[in-house]
Amino acid sequence: MPGKLQGIFISLATPFNHKGEIWETKVEHNVVKWNRTTVAGYVVCGAAGESEQLSSEEKVRMWEWVAKFAAPEKILIAGAGSPEEIARAKELGYKDLGHKGAADDPKFVAIDAPGGLCGSDAGFAQALAAGATGAISTIANAVPYAMISIWEAHRTRDTEAAADWQNRIAGAVELIGRQNGIAALKYAMDLNGYYGGPPRLPLKVLTPDQKREVERAFEGIRG
Repeated sequence: MPGKLQGIFISLATPFNHKGEIWETKVEHNVVKWNRTTVAGYVVCGAAGESEQLSSEEKVRMWEWVAKFAAPEKILIAGAGSPEEIARAKELGYKDLGHKGAADDPKFVAIDAPGGLCGSDAGFAQALAAGATGAISTIANAVPYAMISIWEAHRTRDTEAAADWQNRIAGAVELIGRQNGIAALKYAMDLNGYYGGPPRLPLKVLTPDQKREVERAFEGIRG
């Protein structure tokens, strides 16, 4: 693995059933489908994963399940904030990027804030131009190819195409950045053949008008 992480890392949304339980079958469904793309890897229990609503036991299950279903070439990043969580992630096979020997393992990494990765979907093209090496992306849950297109345009030095794709996703990115944005993201995932499902309470499901707004925002960047 190169010294710097590169490419698109999806900050995974956590799939819940209608009882509010995390759902292994839907983790498998999403990860297997993302595996077919050229995303570099997955951030598990990060900002888009409703991690503040997950118990430590649920986080561990998510780390286990994603590791189980991820393709061998995908890099996994654990959203482990506390020393106890980091230690548990390591027990499951994740490694800390700063530790000697971690670079020898192409799949498992446990870090909090990867250097060189852009954390904003809205400014991705600009961040690449300024020297970023990739992105931890929320919108890629629903439209990974849109983020991949920006990345590939940058790699081929096609700044016009990168800017065009950045403009295309602007409305959708703005929408999922609002209040109730996780619910909007999950509905967009449902529209695109992934499993989003309901947000966990106290977050609310979308109203019919809000669903139509998501449909309009993602029109033209789906698939």
